[in-house]
Amino acid sequence: MGAAFVTGADGFVGRHLTMALGERPIVAPPRSALELLDAEAVAAAVADAAPATVFHLAAQASVGHSWEAPGEVIHENIQTTLNVLEAVRRSAPDATVVVASSGEIYGPPARLPVDEDAPLRPQNPYAVSKAACDLLARQYADAHGLGVVCVRAFNQAGPGQSSDYVVGTIAHQIAEAERRRDSEAVVETGNPDSRRDFVDVRDAALAYVAAAGAPPGAYNVCSGEAVSVRDLVRMAADAARVPVRHEVRSDRVRSHDVPEVRGSAAKLAGETGWRPSIPLAQTIADAIEALRSEIGAGYPAS
Repeated sequence: MGAAFVTGADGFVGRHLTMALGERPIVAPPRSALELLDAEAVAAAVADAAPATVFHLAAQASVGHSWEAPGEVIHENIQTTLNVLEAVRRSAPDATVVVASSGEIYGPPARLPVDEDAPLRPQNPYAVSKAACDLLARQYADAHGLGVVCVRAFNQAGPGQSSDYVVGTIAHQIAEAERRRDSEAVVETGNPDSRRDFVDVRDAALAYVAAAGAPPGAYNVCSGEAVSVRDLVRMAADAARVPVRHEVRSDRVRSHDVPEVRGSAAKLAGETGWRPSIPLAQTIADAIEALRSEIGAGYPAS
């Protein structure tokens, strides 16, 4: 198989994607070495790589940060996507482009599960930026004949995730409590009844690879099941080495929170056979275990 060019390879999903690509040749310039906002630098990098597939994962991906700096997030996400698409159009027009979109672009669902035909109604600046990137990618497919696949991943979770995300923050709070030898872990969250569709990042990475072989278009990457934050904490408590107490913080509750979101990945399954295989309880346990190793909390259970 031809080389894969990966932006954001040093990020949460990117690290798992490079592993999922196996023995395939990978060109993955670190963000520090390739300024994706520099259109000519991106064009030169793509031309040098001559890739068969381009995976564009790099993005400002924090919803919270997007509320604090909406202009920065919207500008950077759209501009870097434009630069990658232009580079492919100019230097690798036969390459398949896999653009990482997001389930956030759907916003409040009119019906469940959410499929790819649902209207886009983004509810935060990050989601607006990803909706724009999704539309831009499909416009390049229509206008220039590029083979573009947009993967609309719902909530991804697993080892290596930062505390900016709900599973990541739950795992971090427990691992830190274990490291301190606290008598219990106090896990603070926002709305405990908010229900979301979570997929293990390792399954998602395999979905991205599978999607590269699918017909151009948009594909959801999700589990098809909605799980509450309260249930996430319960699963994390089962994996913890100290008792867990759950506290709800009003300042963590989003003003535009949607009660329940779950998607359908039937389209991707039908085209590629991909289905998630890692249970969510295992995802959370593995996230906590990875942090134990990272922060030195991996002492034997007493």
